[in-house]
This record gives sequence, structure tokens and C-alpha cells, in this order.
Amino acid sequence: MSKIAILGTGSWATGLARVLNDNGHEIMMYGIDQSEINDINIRHCNYKYFKDVHLEKGIVATLSLEKTMEDASYILITIPTQFVKDTLLKVKPLLKEKITVINAAKGFDMNTNMRMSETIRDVFTESEINPVVSLIGPSHAEEVVERILTAVCSVSLDEGTAQDVQKLFSNQYFRVYTSNDEIGAEYGAAYKNVIAVASGIIAGLGYGDNTRAALITRGLHEMSLYGVVKGGQRETYFGLTGIGDLIVTCSSVHSRNYQAGLEIGESNRAIDFMAHNTKTCEGVRTCKVIHDDVSQHSYGIETPIVDAVYRVLYENADPKATVAELMSRDLKSEQL
Repeated sequence: MSKIAILGTGSWATGLARVLNDNGHEIMMYGIDQSEINDINIRHCNYKYFKDVHLEKGIVATLSLEKTMEDASYILITIPTQFVKDTLLKVKPLLKEKITVINAAKGFDMNTNMRMSETIRDVFTESEINPVVSLIGPSHAEEVVERILTAVCSVSLDEGTAQDVQKLFSNQYFRVYTSNDEIGAEYGAAYKNVIAVASGIIAGLGYGDNTRAALITRGLHEMSLYGVVKGGQRETYFGLTGIGDLIVTCSSVHSRNYQAGLEIGESNRAIDFMAHNTKTCEGVRTCKVIHDDVSQHSYGIETPIVDAVYRVLYENADPKATVAELMSRDLKSEQL
């Protein structure tokens, strides 16, 4: 049995905590919301996220980062990406021996635009942590917490560490594969959130399955082009962290990115959403990061879907007119 320090008390933290608890490990979740802590410890639920889920008594939470880190062998990151670096800086002085950091956040650092694995290595030295692992793939917390069959990837530059985390999480309903393509997997996990926003927009505008199929297919093409020029492997995009993650995020009502797009599409404008949204929606900022990156560098690729979502989110373009513009682009081969 290992102790896992989980940074976060949200939906994904809770879902993965149940997986680890089912596997016989000791769980300690770190949070900053007293009501969530009380729900988990006293009422054995996390009512803010799951109305009808009763949690096991082995799943516990605390406001104390020191208590969370005590005797932990693993750190599991489930908090929004904009809080990751500051939280890890608080963790750093609490480390007493080498530890494995598992990242389950999808996106980029707010200040540096680095991938999460890069951000983790920017905070910790090689003497403080084992090779970083990302746990990513097509998975919604709402289904994982209900023990619905799920498959994800343990991604690390070090095969042994990836296999260690694979064994840590794997059970009869949560199957974990391994991969060494950190760059490709992490860019895919981030990029698909932008495509999911686009998927919500077209649903909100009233388009159907044909439109979503076209979006997902061309979105996969687009995200693989970007991932490869950034150093990822093309084959990764035909796996769980590519097409798998893209399908579930673009098609499920559980996806916050899809829901954000749906709200924008239904009103045919993004200005109200951008002004009042308080939910974590990684695709909104990821869109800007990718758009700016491609605009500023000579990669030799086109990213029309990201560009279209960017115009809707940041230039107040009309969503319906923007879809029409995408359909009116110059005709070309599917492979380009």
C-alpha cells in the first residue's frame, strides 16, 4: 500500500481517489474549500460535483498541505493548470525524500505556456522527484467515480516509472496503458479541449451529427499536425490521448469545454460567456496559446479550427458566420 497525496478536491480528484482507494492505497486529498473537506470527511460525499455518490471512509481530505504530504510516495495533480506551479512551490520545501509526481491536469502554465510536465520539472530538481508521469486519456470523472469501464495512458519519458503508475491505478474498471510520447500526448490532451469548445458551439447553433463528425475528423488532423511540429509522434494521435480523448470531449455533456461552446453557440456570441464564466474551461486559454504560437512561428501548418474558435472567443466574431467561413475555405486534398 502506498500513500498518495492528491492536490485538489474537485471532481477529477474524487474520481481518481476512488480508483486508488479501491486498489488498497492510502488517500489524502488537499483542498482549500472547507465545505468540500467537510463533505468528504463527515458526509462521505462530494455533493458539489456528485449528487448521488457515497464515498468510502478511506477517502479523506484536509486543508493542511503538510498533512497531505506526510509520508506520501506519490503526488497526484488534479487542480486547474493556472494553480499548479504556485501549489508545487508550496510543496517543494515539504519534500523529505524522492517522490513520483503524476500530472492529471490538461493544459499549459498560465505565465510560461509550458506543458505541465515541463512546469513540474521547472519547480523540482532531478534529486527531488522521479521521472514525471502524466495520466491522461478519454475519461470523465462523472463516469470514473461510478466505476464505469475506462482506459487511459500513463505517459512518461521513463518506461519504468510509467509502468509503476500503470500498476498503481489499474483495476477491473480502470485500465491503464503506457506511452513514452510525453510531448505528443500532452499537446493532444490540451488541443482537444479547443475542438470540444468548437463542438459545443456547432451543437448550440443547431448543427447535427454530420457536422460533429467532420469537426472531430478535421480536428484530429489539425491537432496531429501541430503535435508533430512540436516534437510529438504522429501515431500518438490515433490512440487514447489523441482520437480517444477527442471523441469523448467533443461528444459528452460532462465536458466543461463542450458546455462552454454550447452556451456560446446557443446565444451566437461569446461576449457574455467570456465576461461571466467562473468554471474551469481549459480550452478557452489553450486556444489563445496555440493560436499565438502558430501565428508567431513558421511551422508551415494551418490551424483553421483553432483560428475560428479564437476569433469567436477573443475577437467577438459571429459563431454562425465563422462556421460559414470555414465551409467556404479553398478546396483541397483531405491530406493537406
